Amino acid sequence: MSDPGLAEGRWLWRRLYVFAASAGLWWLLGRAIGRTASEDLPRVVEGLMGLIALMQVLYLVAPTAQQMIAMLANLRLRMATGGRA
Repeated sequence: MSDPGLAEGRWLWRRLYVFAASAGLWWLLGRAIGRTASEDLPRVVEGLMGLIALMQVLYLVAPTAQQMIAMLANLRLRMATGGRA
């Protein structure tokens, strides 16, 4: 279960945005396959799939602002104490 102090567990809109954008990009990919000239198709499909992958990786892996601040504060503390914190 997620820590109630972290905003990520309550951030419904971010999840909805990523879901809707992913669904839209998959729909666009399906439409592009049918409408794009065969010689341009690999480049178009790779671009759209790369965009989907980037968006989902950033959503799944990217730390929240609170976590980044905590990491920076921890790093600063470690540097101030010579790595013994």
